[in-house]
Amino acid sequence: MNPIIAILKKHNVSDEKIKSLFEALTDNPLMAMGLVQQLGIPPEELKQLMGTIMTQPHLIKEATDELGLDFAKVQEAKEKLNK
Repeated sequence: MNPIIAILKKHNVSDEKIKSLFEALTDNPLMAMGLVQQLGIPPEELKQLMGTIMTQPHLIKEATDELGLDFAKVQEAKEKLNK
């Protein structure tokens, strides 16, 4: 299992919420950050999760593949943020 998804599941985040989070990531990354903060993950583990995402961005693609989402939308969202 993808480590990002594993951390979310460890904190009892439902599959539906995980999928919604990654869909939000593809549409609006800033909104996704707000959703992550509402999941009740302790700050130290949230910091670890964000560190994992920042240092291993390929995990986002793996997670979107695992969830059956379109990674191209994630790339588009990333480009929008960089502008």
